[in-house]
Amino acid sequence: MPTLNLHTNVPVDTVVASDILKDATKAVAKIIGKPESYVMVLLNGSVPIAFAGTEAPAAYGELISIGGLGPSVNGKLSSTIAEILETKLSIDCSRFYIKFYDAQRSFFGFNGSTF
Repeated sequence: MPTLNLHTNVPVDTVVASDILKDATKAVAKIIGKPESYVMVLLNGSVPIAFAGTEAPAAYGELISIGGLGPSVNGKLSSTIAEILETKLSIDCSRFYIKFYDAQRSFFGFNGSTF
């Protein structure tokens, strides 16, 4: 159930959005070690964002997972997602923050229940 929620001030067209969703899904699944069928990725483009006093291309992300996170994994996720955003949207990795949440099973709902 890893869920990656990305926000950027860069407009995102449909083709690029699809590429980012696919690439990020594969990366999250591989790095955390969970099946792609459990991964959800949300991409919100054209969001007003100011970072370091400018509105230059920037992004913010949050990744929530039931387990699988930790210092080494978080570092790999951060660099891989930053690379995807830099490649697809020209967002410099120095203008991207990501926050990680390790959630308890009972704090995440699915299919009318919780995990």
